[in-house]
Amino acid sequence: MKQVIRTNNAPNPAGPYSQGLRVGNRIYVAGQGPANPATGKVESTRVEDQTRQVLKNIEAILTAGGATMDNVVKVTAHLADLKDFQAFNEIYKEFFNEPFPVRTTVGSQLNNISVEIDVIAELE
Repeated sequence: MKQVIRTNNAPNPAGPYSQGLRVGNRIYVAGQGPANPATGKVESTRVEDQTRQVLKNIEAILTAGGATMDNVVKVTAHLADLKDFQAFNEIYKEFFNEPFPVRTTVGSQLNNISVEIDVIAELE
């Protein structure tokens, strides 16, 4: 059975999808972009700032679902420019502890943003 996860501390979905879903002991967080939920706007063009905002948005959704970043087991990250990988990775490390989640990072054509991330978390 799917339970919707919804919070005002992350951006509203831009289409017909949920911010997050809890299914059993697993939480799925939809791809999050770098919009600030308070303003609805992307406030920086720097990949570091955008990565930090994306991960804060994910953290807010996980919190609303009763999880933390430590519950994340799988990350899929999309970068508009793979040259930003090192800068992205430095911020990413601020949000996760060992053992780190498994991760796939790909170059993607994104619409006026540098990074989008989705995650899967497993509750104990």
